[in-house]
Formats: sequence, structure tokens, C-alpha cells
Amino acid sequence: MAKQTKKRQAQGETVDREKLYGVDEAIALVKQNATAKFDETVELAMNLGVDPRHADQMVRGVVSLPKGTGKDVRVAVFARGDKADEATKAGAEVVGAEDLMQEMQDGRSDFDRVIATPDMMGVVGRLGKVLGPKGLMPNPKLGTVTPNVGEAVKAAKSGQVEFRVEKAGIVHAGIGKASFPEADIRANFDAFIDAIVKAKPTGAKGKFVKKVALTSSMGPGVKVALEEIPGA
Repeated sequence: MAKQTKKRQAQGETVDREKLYGVDEAIALVKQNATAKFDETVELAMNLGVDPRHADQMVRGVVSLPKGTGKDVRVAVFARGDKADEATKAGAEVVGAEDLMQEMQDGRSDFDRVIATPDMMGVVGRLGKVLGPKGLMPNPKLGTVTPNVGEAVKAAKSGQVEFRVEKAGIVHAGIGKASFPEADIRANFDAFIDAIVKAKPTGAKGKFVKKVALTSSMGPGVKVALEEIPGA
């Protein structure tokens, strides 16, 4: 067993790994233990009562966090002509068509979100093996295949977060930075929880939200009491 650092031991003394904390207390503990030399991301993880191997139990969607993520999101857009200009004006870092497809096939990956106009999906479709495993493939249901590329770029940069449940029934996302005020983290927490509960699939049986935990990039996990989670 790896030896704990003094810092990790000190963090462990402030958090009871078995206790279920109220949301506000959990947020305060996460901020208290975010002592790295960089602005740590506050991460929310949820264990859901679903088996995503079944199509009717998939949990996937997008949510706009009211206080933003604190992250500089780089956006790539597949578009031509006026739509390409619209994407550039909205702040997209990378805009292109077949040329961009070739760059991605050659390994370019300096982006966090990929958006495409509907007419470009014939080109983007060739990148399934490149973008699919990274969860970056544009999808109409997520608003990343749209004629309104300018709005989509602005949404991606202003705090929109995509979520997708993993094989073990876990969904997680960054909901802000440790430097955020506690009230801002709470607002983002509530928005993300609400989006997950509303995305409950028809095939989900029994208890939907099983566990919720908060942590920072380098800090200990803090379990959250489900009594404060609507729909849990």
C-alpha cells in the first residue's frame, strides 16, 4: 500500500470517508481541501441505477451550468462559407471542412468540442473512429449538429457540459473551479443534478440515483447525502 503524504493525511482528517454530508458542507470541504498550486476542478460523480449496455437505459445529454465551468473550451467547427464565418465570429478556434477532417485523421486534437452543420456530416462521418471513442462525435440530440453554429459555439464556451453514463453506471463532470464561490458551485451542482434526473431513461427500474460524491482534482472524495438530491 502506497504511503500517504502528509498533505493527503491532513486532508483525510477533515473528511470522514463513511459520512454522508449535506451539499453545502460537502462543497465547503472540497474547497478546503483543494490546496494544489493550480486552480483545481470541482468534479461531481453519480452512480446511477442503469445498465447502459441496454439502449433504453442510456443517460446522455447536455446542460448549461449557470455559473460556467471556469474552463477555456476550445471548439472545432465543420462548416463552409457563411456558416464558417459565423463560427469564427462566435469564437471557434478551429474551422474547416475536408481540410480539417484530414488534420484530425492525421492526429490533430487541440479541441474540446466538435460542432458541425448538417450538410457537413458526410465529411464528419468519416471521423467516427477518431471522434467516437473520445465522445466528440457531433450529435443532433446534443445540439452539436446544427445550422445555428454561432449559438452552438457560444453555448459551448459559456458553460455547456455534455454528459454520458459510462459502462459501470457512473456519470461525472466538472462543475466549476475550486476558486468559485460556494454559492456558484452549488448553483452548478443543482443544475447538473436536475439535468440528470430529467434524463432518467424509460428502462431504468428501481432507485435511479444511488450515490453522489464531490471531489477536487487532487482532493479526497466527499459523499453527499441523497436526502438533498431531488428525484433520488
